[in-house]
Amino acid sequence: MQSKEAVGINISGGTTNWRKLLFDKLGSLLGLIVLMIILTFASPYFLTVNNLTNVLQQASINALVASGMLLAILTAGIDLSVGSVLALSISVSGIVIINFGLNPVLGILACLFVGGTAGMTNGLLLTKLRLPHPFIATLGMMNVARGLALIITGASPVSGFPDWIQFIGSGYIGPIPFSFILVIVAVIIFHYFLNRTTLGRHIYAVGGNIEAARLSGIDTDRVLTWVYTISGFMAAMGGIVLMGKVNAAYPLAGLSYELDAIAAVIIGGASFLGGVGTIWGTLIGAMIIAVIRNGLNLLGVSPDLQTVVIGAVIIGAVYIDVLRRQKK
Repeated sequence: MQSKEAVGINISGGTTNWRKLLFDKLGSLLGLIVLMIILTFASPYFLTVNNLTNVLQQASINALVASGMLLAILTAGIDLSVGSVLALSISVSGIVIINFGLNPVLGILACLFVGGTAGMTNGLLLTKLRLPHPFIATLGMMNVARGLALIITGASPVSGFPDWIQFIGSGYIGPIPFSFILVIVAVIIFHYFLNRTTLGRHIYAVGGNIEAARLSGIDTDRVLTWVYTISGFMAAMGGIVLMGKVNAAYPLAGLSYELDAIAAVIIGGASFLGGVGTIWGTLIGAMIIAVIRNGLNLLGVSPDLQTVVIGAVIIGAVYIDVLRRQKK
C-alpha cells in the first residue's frame, strides 16, 4: 500500500501537470478572455455587437497573413516579406481588373499567383542559392516586392472594384463578417494540413531538428520551398480581404503587417526555435492583437503608443517562450 506521503506527491505532480497543460494549451485563450473582461470594464463601447464584429473584421487580415507566417516560424525561420508581397499581389490584381478591364476572377487569380510566386522565390533563394538565413532572403524580397508595387501602380492607388470583391472584405453573413468566416475555413484547412498530411508533419520535423529530418529521408529543401510558397499565398489572401475592405489596391498596403503576423504567431504559443505552434493558437494570437488595438482606440491611445504596446507584447510573448523552453 502506498503511503500518504507518496499519494500526496502523486497528487501534487498531477496538479502541476494539469496546470502546465492548461498554461501550454489554453494560455493564450485565457489571456484573450482576461483582456476582453478588462476592456469591458474600461470602456462601455467594447462589449457591443457593432464593436465585436469590427474586432473580428480587423483580425481577419492578420489571421490570414499569420497563418502563412506560422509555417515559416514552425521551421525556425521567418518571413519578413509578407506585407510587401501583399501589396504587390493586390497591385497586380488592381491593374488586371481596373486598368486592363479584365474579368475580376482573373484579377483574383493573378493576386494569388503573384503571392505564391513571390513566396516560392523566397524558398528557392533559401534552398537553391543557400542564403544563410530566411531573414536575408525575405528581407530582400520585402524591398523588391514593395518597389515593384510602386513601379507598376505609379505609386498611386487603384480603386473601384466590383461589389462581390468588396463583399469579401466588408460584407456580412448575418452578424458575422464574411472575412472572418473565410478565416475559420482557412484555419480548419490548416489544422488538417498540419496534423493529417505528410508535408504538415514534415514541417514540424524540420523545425524540430532540420539535420535529423534530413538524415531521416525528408526532402528539407522541398519542405522549405512549400512553406514559403504558402506564406506568400496567404499574404495574397489577406490582401484580397484588405482590397475588398477599403475598395482599393495601393502600393503602400501591408506596412508593418509582418510584425503583427509574427506577434500573432508567437502570442499564440509558437516558438522562434521551431517545431512548436498551432493554427488555432495563431488565430487566438491574431484576435489578441485585434482586441488590443481596438481597446486602445476606444481608450483614446495614440497610434504611436499603440505600436509601443504591441512591441512590448511581442517581447513578453517571446520571454514566456524562453521560460517555457528553459523549464523543458
